[in-house]
Amino acid sequence: MIQPFHLAIPVKNLELCRAFYRDVLHCEEGRSDTHWVDFNFFGHQLVIHQKQDFDPQQISNPVDGHDVPVPHFGVVLSWDDWQVLSERLKSLNTLFVIEPTIRFKGKIGEQATLFFKDPEGNALEFKAFKDIQQLFAK
Repeated sequence: MIQPFHLAIPVKNLELCRAFYRDVLHCEEGRSDTHWVDFNFFGHQLVIHQKQDFDPQQISNPVDGHDVPVPHFGVVLSWDDWQVLSERLKSLNTLFVIEPTIRFKGKIGEQATLFFKDPEGNALEFKAFKDIQQLFAK
């Protein structure tokens, strides 16, 4: 079993982000306080912390013809779960930073990927591999 990671990120509007992670990404809410909320983020612990002066940086790095936002976070899903999430996000008219696509097509590390931002500008990536053995392939 892989040990879950813990990630804490800043947000200005706690309630807006709480609704986003709960209702859009279907993350189950855990413990919370007046300035933070825990979520089960696909088996990992994500905590959003209210920080009024938060201002996410808007930088990127070129990868396979796309400008990938840095920093970003997310999870590797199964191929089927990625397809379901991709379709749900499209149906919600999500503004993608990078539309759902296949990266490194026909090469080592071929993967499905998509990027979008939460309401506060935190960049997220969800990806999937038809062959999970390609996750760390060189």
